[in-house]
Amino acid sequence: MAAIWSICLGNLRRRKVQNSLIALLLLLSTLLINTAITVISNSENLYEDLHRETKGSHELLILTTGLHDPQMVEKWWSAQKGVTASVLLPYKPLAGVIHEGEDIPNLYLYMMNTPDRPFGTDELVFAQGQETGHPEPGTIWIPTSLAYKYDVSVGDELQFKAGKQPLRLKVSAVVIDLALGGPFSTTARIWMNNTDYQHDLNSVQDTDSYLMGIRFDDYSQRAGYWERFESFLGTPFMEERTTFEEISAFYFIMNKIIGFVMSFLGVVMMLVALYTIGFTISDAILSNYKTIGIYKSLGLSSREIISTYIAQYSFLSLISLIPGLILSRFLSGVIIEQSLSFLKTDHSSTHIQGAGTEFIVGIGILLLILLVVWIYANKARSIQPMQAIRYGMSEAAYSRTTKRWHEERKRGKEFERWPVPWVIGIRNVTKNLKGSILMLVLTTVTSAVLVFGLVLLNSIYQMQETSPLWGYDSSDVVIMITNTSEFDREQVENDMGSDARVRNLNWIGYTIGVAPADQTRRSDPADSRAQSVNIPLTVVEGSMDEIGLASITGRNPHNRNEISIGINVSRELGKEVGDIVELYIEGEKHSFTVTGIYQSISNMSYQARVTSEVVHKLNRDAGYLNLNNITDSDEIVRELNDKYGTSIQAVKQQTLLDSVFKEAAAVLIIPMSILGLMFLLITCLIIYSTSRIHIRKEIKTYGIYKSIGLTSGTIRGALTWGIVLLSAFGAILGIFCGVYLLPGILRDLLSSYGIIKLPLLMHWTGISLLALLSVSVAGSGCWMASRIIRSNSPRILVTE
Repeated sequence: MAAIWSICLGNLRRRKVQNSLIALLLLLSTLLINTAITVISNSENLYEDLHRETKGSHELLILTTGLHDPQMVEKWWSAQKGVTASVLLPYKPLAGVIHEGEDIPNLYLYMMNTPDRPFGTDELVFAQGQETGHPEPGTIWIPTSLAYKYDVSVGDELQFKAGKQPLRLKVSAVVIDLALGGPFSTTARIWMNNTDYQHDLNSVQDTDSYLMGIRFDDYSQRAGYWERFESFLGTPFMEERTTFEEISAFYFIMNKIIGFVMSFLGVVMMLVALYTIGFTISDAILSNYKTIGIYKSLGLSSREIISTYIAQYSFLSLISLIPGLILSRFLSGVIIEQSLSFLKTDHSSTHIQGAGTEFIVGIGILLLILLVVWIYANKARSIQPMQAIRYGMSEAAYSRTTKRWHEERKRGKEFERWPVPWVIGIRNVTKNLKGSILMLVLTTVTSAVLVFGLVLLNSIYQMQETSPLWGYDSSDVVIMITNTSEFDREQVENDMGSDARVRNLNWIGYTIGVAPADQTRRSDPADSRAQSVNIPLTVVEGSMDEIGLASITGRNPHNRNEISIGINVSRELGKEVGDIVELYIEGEKHSFTVTGIYQSISNMSYQARVTSEVVHKLNRDAGYLNLNNITDSDEIVRELNDKYGTSIQAVKQQTLLDSVFKEAAAVLIIPMSILGLMFLLITCLIIYSTSRIHIRKEIKTYGIYKSIGLTSGTIRGALTWGIVLLSAFGAILGIFCGVYLLPGILRDLLSSYGIIKLPLLMHWTGISLLALLSVSVAGSGCWMASRIIRSNSPRILVTE
C-alpha cells in the first residue's frame, strides 16, 4: 500500500501542470452541469411553491364583452366541489402611465377595484411597503413586474392618463402578482382604493370588466368541469380564458435557455476532461513503460499499478467536484435571482434547493471519471517486464516503430522542397495526433460558444429587423389608445392622411374566438375528453401586409372569410393552409379558410388574425403608422403626443420591442459572457499543456534543429503556425456549429413556445472576429508552451 501511495504522490508532483488543468476542467464541467440542473429545477420549484402558497389560479377568466353574466359565472364555479374560485375582481382597462416625467411604453393596465382580502385565488404577496387590507385613498399597489423593471419604489408618484387631467396616485406597496405579473408581461394590475376607483375612473369606461381565477384540486380533471360548465351555458364559453400553461410559461423560458446552453456545454467540457484524462494516462503509461516494467519485476501487480491511477484521479476529482458544486450553488442563485427577480421581496431571499441533486450529480461524475480511468489504466496490464526493460515498449510496438521510421524516411522526401518551418509545423500536428484532435475539438467548441452567443444577443438587440418573424409588426410608429372616451379617431386620421411624411395608417383591435370542442385536438390526459379552445384574435382594420404582419407559410387574410392562425393553434386544431376553421365570435358562428400559419412568441402562438369585417364593433387598441422616411419617426411621435397626449401614447416600434426584449438580453448577457471567457481560458490552458508535453518529448529533435542553424524563434513560430492552422479549421467548424447546430437545438426548445423558425441575424464581422479570437488564444497557448525551446542551449538538448 505504501508503494501505491508513493507512486501516486510522485505522479501528482511530476505532472503539476497537467493535473492542475484536469482539476480545472473537472471543476468547470461540474459547475456548468450542476448549475444547469439547479437553475431549471429551482425555477420550477420556486414558482410552484409560490403558486401553492398564494393559491395561484390554474385558469383565468376575463369577462369584458357581456356575452356571459359575470355573477352567474362566478356563482357556478363557486358551487363546484374540488374547485376554488376567486371573487369577481372588477377592473377598468387603461393604457398610459408616467413615472418621473417619462412615459412607460407598451404597458396595458387593469385598474382594479380592490375587494376585501382574501380573494380566494392569486393572493398578493407584499414585496415592498406595509401590508394592509386595502390601499389607502390616493395610493395604489403595483406589481413587481412594473416596479422592478422601471425602478418604481414605494412613495413614488405615478400619473395615469384617465382624462384631460392625469390621475396622480402614490405607490404604497409593491406586490407579487403571480397571474399577470410575470417576465415579459405587457399588462399590469394596479390595485386601487374603492373610493378612488369609483370617483376617478368614471370617464374611462361606463361598465366594469371582470377577472376571475379558478384553481382545481385535481388539475387533470379540468376538462370534466369545463364540459359541465359549457353544458350549463348552452354554448361554448365566449370570453377570454388563460390556461395555466400560458400563465406560467414565461417564468421559465429564460432559465430553460440558460440551462440548455450550460448543460450542453457542460457535457461537452466533461467529455473534453474525460478525453484529456484518457490522453494523459495513455501518455503516462507510454512515457513510463520501462519504469512500470521495473515495478512489475519488483513484485507490484497490475491491479496495484492501476490503483495508483485510480487513487491519483480520485484525489483530483474530489478537490475539483466539491468546489464546483459549491460554486454552482452561488452561480445558480445569481442567475435565478436575476431571471426570477419578479418573485423577490425585500424581506425574503431566494432559497436554493437541491442538496440531494448536488450529491447525485457529484457521485455520478465521480463514478464516470473512475470508469474512464479504469478503462485507460488497464493498458498497464499488457506490459511485460522483460520487453519493457529492453525496448521501453512492447516488442510488437517496437517492431511497428522501426517499420514506421523506415516508411517516414521514404515519405520525408515529399517534404524536401517545402520550407523547413512548414515541415516542422505540419509534423508537430500530424505526429501528435491525439493532442491535435483535442485542440481541434476545443477550438471548434470555443468558436461555437462565442458565435452562438453573439448571434443570439445580436438577434435580440436588432429584433426590429426580424420582428414580423417573431409575430410582431414592422411599422415605424405605434399609436396606443390610452383613453377611448377622449380619443378622436377621425381627427387623427385626417391629420395623418394630410401629412406628406405618412405613407399609411392601419388600426388593430382584439377580440376572442372560440373553437368548439368537436373542432379541437386538446384533450385531458386522464379521460381524453376534448375541450373548447379560446383563441385571442388580432382584428385588423386595413392591410396586414402594410402593418408588416408575416406568415411562415401562406399569406395574410384579405377577405372576411379568411384567417391566419398561430402555429400552436394549427397544432391544436389540426389545421393547415386551405382547411376550414369554425369559430364563435361575439356569440356568432363563423367559417374561415386558413390562408396562412404564423409564429409568435407573444401568447406562444395561441392566437389568430382576421379582418375587421368579421366583428360588429371593433374596439381599436392601436394605430400603426408607416412613414416615407423613418428618420421622421421621432418628430411624428413628439407631435402626436403633444396634440393628443391625453388620449394616446405614440411610440416608435423599436421602443416597444426594447421594452420587452432588452430584459431578455440583460438576463442572457452575463451567463453567455461567463461561458465564452471560460472556454477561452480552457482552450488556452489545454493547448498550452498538450503542446508542452509534446515539445518535451521532441526536445532532442529541436536541439538538433538549433545546432544546424535554426533559431529558437523560427522553431517556436513554426510550431505556433501549425497550431494556428489547425485552430483555424476548428474555428470554421465552430462557426458552422454556432450558426446552425446550436440554434437548431434551441429552436426545438422554443417550439413549444410557438417558434419553429428561429429568426437570427448574422453579424459576419463580429463572427469572424470572435473566430479569430479563438484562433489567437490557441496560438498564444502554443507560443507560451514553446518557451522551453528558447531557454535551453543546443548542447544540453543534444545531450539529453
